[in-house]
Amino acid sequence: RFSVDSTVTHTNPGIVFTADAQGAHVTIAYAFNSDGYMANVRGMVKGVDSTSIVLITMHKGLPFVEADSVDDYRSLAYVAKPLHDDAESFPFAKLDSLAPKVERDSLSWVASKNKYFLVALISTKPGKPFGAAVFTRGAHDPQAVASADALILQPLTQGGEFSFDMYTGPQEWRRLHQMGNNLEHVNPYGSFLRPVVQPFATIVMQVVLWIHDRLKINYGWVLIIFGITIRILLWPLNQGAMRNSLKLQRIQPQLQEIQKKYKSNPEKLQAEMGKLYRDHGMSPLTPLAGCLPMLIPMPVLFALYFVFQNTIEFRGVSFLWLPDLSQRDPLFILPAVMGISMYVLSWISLRSGPPNPQAKTMAYIFPVMMVVFFWRLAAGLNLYYAVQNLATLPQQWLIARERAKLAVTPTGG
Repeated sequence: RFSVDSTVTHTNPGIVFTADAQGAHVTIAYAFNSDGYMANVRGMVKGVDSTSIVLITMHKGLPFVEADSVDDYRSLAYVAKPLHDDAESFPFAKLDSLAPKVERDSLSWVASKNKYFLVALISTKPGKPFGAAVFTRGAHDPQAVASADALILQPLTQGGEFSFDMYTGPQEWRRLHQMGNNLEHVNPYGSFLRPVVQPFATIVMQVVLWIHDRLKINYGWVLIIFGITIRILLWPLNQGAMRNSLKLQRIQPQLQEIQKKYKSNPEKLQAEMGKLYRDHGMSPLTPLAGCLPMLIPMPVLFALYFVFQNTIEFRGVSFLWLPDLSQRDPLFILPAVMGISMYVLSWISLRSGPPNPQAKTMAYIFPVMMVVFFWRLAAGLNLYYAVQNLATLPQQWLIARERAKLAVTPTGG
């Protein structure tokens, strides 16, 4: 049984637990920071050998505190960060009561989280890194896994000491980033695309926070400025890609004629196609260059999707008719604007282009699909995507006019 010594000073509020058990003397001291989120935990175990370890049991799971409890429920997870590898997430719903998940590498931190808050244990000197972590759950209903178990192993030092920091608070990106150890990656973004998505997510957060701090404006306006800025930066690339597409459309009849004429002679086919491309100031890579501008914004879009899932900075921020940028649009105005603007973009593109039944069908189907996918997602994400579409309309209109002018010009060859 532990005895308690509570010591409170202006600089170091804390509490100390001491006990004697099975020939060992145990001391555990908690020192709390003034911000109320961080505590340093230091302990000493006397009377045991140097191979002993401390077993630390984490909280079974944070409570639901969000309006969308289903989304909060899906965010419940343990996260472990090996010393020399990326953090790995273990969602409660995927844990098995009969087959525990074991992270055996030396760990710099282990955290339990919900959508916006977390409890993190961070190894610190003079203690050693956590030796392993074991995650499991009881025999819960698979559809309602609201709690799980975590057991963390920390080896004792030669002097019988152990030490770690304990953070209990919001997932504020800057706060977690300043704490080091990549704690801001407590939400590993992107799954198998993480090497691409995670850096973009970091850049997105830094830029969004910088705009907010510099301009002192609502995060809704920040997202509008961010969306328009991204579109302006991509304008030259999109302009070149659209013009390459126009060139490809103009030489399409000649390409088809060459392919038909030399279909049984691959070498001659490649040579004639290369000559045709050169005659029109293009290269065989021109079709690929036309797709590049469509691919470049995708990492940003993926990053925004994952960022909005857990960015507490947007939580509870109202904008215009939106009560919360982190929740869905209650009036579904933004998903509708996004879908309509997407259709208008397709309509402008098809209006002056050659007849294409498949493209015409997709012009109707794709906007509907995107609205169905986005209507339950964060209003901030819908706002960003709608702004992107609206900012693209002038460029699409200019390209359509250019295409219409070129359509009446006979193709040389």
